[in-house]
Amino acid sequence: MAYDRHVPDTWNDLMACLDLRSLPTDATSPSPADPLLAFEGSNQQLPHRRLFGGQLLGQFVRTANAANPDKAVKSLHASFFREGTSDTPIHYIADPLHDGRSFGALTVTATQGCRPIATCAVSLHATEAGPTHQPVRPAAAPPGPENRVRFDLLPWDTRSITDLDAHDDGRADYDLWMRIPDTEDAGTAAALLAYSTDLNVIGTALRPFDGIDQRGNGTAFTSATTSHTVWFHRPFTTGDWLLLRHYSAMVAHGRCFGRGDVFTADGSLVASFAQEALLRFHADAIPAT
Repeated sequence: MAYDRHVPDTWNDLMACLDLRSLPTDATSPSPADPLLAFEGSNQQLPHRRLFGGQLLGQFVRTANAANPDKAVKSLHASFFREGTSDTPIHYIADPLHDGRSFGALTVTATQGCRPIATCAVSLHATEAGPTHQPVRPAAAPPGPENRVRFDLLPWDTRSITDLDAHDDGRADYDLWMRIPDTEDAGTAAALLAYSTDLNVIGTALRPFDGIDQRGNGTAFTSATTSHTVWFHRPFTTGDWLLLRHYSAMVAHGRCFGRGDVFTADGSLVASFAQEALLRFHADAIPAT
């Protein structure tokens, strides 16, 4: 992993989390031909004890990289059902389901203190050549340095022309440009991107509600990611600009749903993501749209 003393400690902390350690497995593997693989990951040292779901997404990607290094992650679908804490390492148990010439599949279970907290279905694909077509080409110029925004969980340059917490236009969308430091490793790049896609979907869903923003979590509302999917369409590298285009499709029945696309600076679509989350407003803070 690439550590850099010239960037914030959050970066080195995150990169350490993506540097998984292999663990021995016992005789519980289903068969000698398809052994279970086990890894341990550290946790981000955040001010609160609650784990950020993006950390688990990034570690799911790295688990798949370690379990099947000959293929790239094509998609992952994670389900979160218990809150994790930062004081105990996460163990990842990978169960290979298929490993063909072109495609592979595995499931990964994240456990903490012998209790499962999340699962992930991962699809993998070996690189193939073929024709390409992409009708959507967003604006390719990132905003200037005067449009820098800060997200404590994203320790790199992030920019937007929109205030995520503003409600002046009532729209449930949000464009965020970011430039992750160069990692020189495709698997790490995919893990860092997966990590990033978990941050602003709920905030985008809150944009139409006047007087409510992300800072109200725990007071005006309670939120938590319940499931998250990422599709990787093309290989990409870090070190250059990426545009994360968020869109919230629904808030209803104590949940929200949103999706997004990730573009390179030249307009190439490299990934897409979707998320469902708990979004339960407190009785004394029901917002008006």
